[in-house]
Amino acid sequence: MITIDGVMQAPGGPEEDTSGGFEYGGWVAPFGDEEYGKVMQEQMKPADILLGRKTFDIFEDYWPKHAEGWPGINEVTKYVLSSTRNNSDWGNTEFLSTLEDIKKLKNSEGGDIKVWGSATLVQLLLQQDLVDELGLLIYPIILGKGKKLFDDGAVPSAFTLIESTITPSGVIAVSYKRAGEVTTGIIHD
Repeated sequence: MITIDGVMQAPGGPEEDTSGGFEYGGWVAPFGDEEYGKVMQEQMKPADILLGRKTFDIFEDYWPKHAEGWPGINEVTKYVLSSTRNNSDWGNTEFLSTLEDIKKLKNSEGGDIKVWGSATLVQLLLQQDLVDELGLLIYPIILGKGKKLFDDGAVPSAFTLIESTITPSGVIAVSYKRAGEVTTGIIHD
């Protein structure tokens, strides 16, 4: 969930993440419609997830009590990259402490692992060239400040569009698959 200007901070509610004086929490709320609901149902199909510790803290406080809104969230494995935590009462949670742990997880047998939120973690994964696919929900709003999805440290990478939907409220849902190195050229008239 990102804005046109790449902000991904606190999409779900006013109190979700106010760090840095962020005052626009809950900015996705005005964009719900029937098509958006279908997109979200697809996005929230059960899959193991990888989270940064701050996002995990938010999820851990909310989702176990509201699992009807995300069927399967309590059953999937939740991997958490953290240097400050190593346990949780939320079932099926495993803590990772290093980038090497993430690389081992990526190279292990099993299904897809999705990352939700977790700006710092996503930036780390992009810097280390560990992203195979990007699933973005781009909202027609500019916030001007807040935690950004992309920073200057990402490895230059090409992606291919594999799926897209535009909702009546203007949300663009896209999935991109990693397509190799960046190529350049000249546009001819």
